[in-house]
Amino acid sequence: MATEKPKKETVIINGEEHNVADLTPQQITLINHVSDLERKASQINFSLEQTLGARNHFMGLLNQSLEAQEATVDKAVND
Repeated sequence: MATEKPKKETVIINGEEHNVADLTPQQITLINHVSDLERKASQINFSLEQTLGARNHFMGLLNQSLEAQEATVDKAVND
């Protein structure tokens, strides 16, 4: 039975592959910060899309309400 060599953990930075074992503790910390910030930015973008969608929905409801009110006023004036 052949034993497989364990794969070295690598990270790609600016298109270049680096072995994690060769990085300094400071570099690993910086990579973790960048990774966490990328996740946060993705979550913020997702929340922004939801927020804008909800805003558009409620704005549509407001416009419908104003149009209905205007139609009621116009009908009362014309009667």
